[in-house]
Amino acid sequence: MSDEADFDFGDNVDKATFEQILDMDEEDDRDFSKSIVFGFLEQAEQTFGKMDTAMKEKNLPELSSLGHFLKGSSATLGFTKVKDECEKIQHYGHKKNETGEVDEPDEDKCLKLTGESIAEAKRAYEVVNGLMKQFYAEA
Repeated sequence: MSDEADFDFGDNVDKATFEQILDMDEEDDRDFSKSIVFGFLEQAEQTFGKMDTAMKEKNLPELSSLGHFLKGSSATLGFTKVKDECEKIQHYGHKKNETGEVDEPDEDKCLKLTGESIAEAKRAYEVVNGLMKQFYAEA
């Protein structure tokens, strides 16, 4: 198990947010935070599978809902890049631009952008997954 003070998460993890999760651990172990983190990682994989299905079905409202769901849980843990891409997925699903401020009536464009953001979110997830396995010495 790594000490968070020495561990380099890069820009994939907001250290201050993640440290709040670590503060909930007992002094001598990381079981609590580890269960939360690995629960999220498992949940994220399942959600990405649902996103893949919703993409095949061209179901923008479902994609928005799934993006919103994963955005919230990744934000809670400080997984910044996953959160940012999921926020875009949420907006595209509502037929908005990536910031959610401008309407984007072209459904095909929204689906294309959603697909790109899902791919980016999955890449960010893989990086975070590797970092967390390394941090918790699970690799």
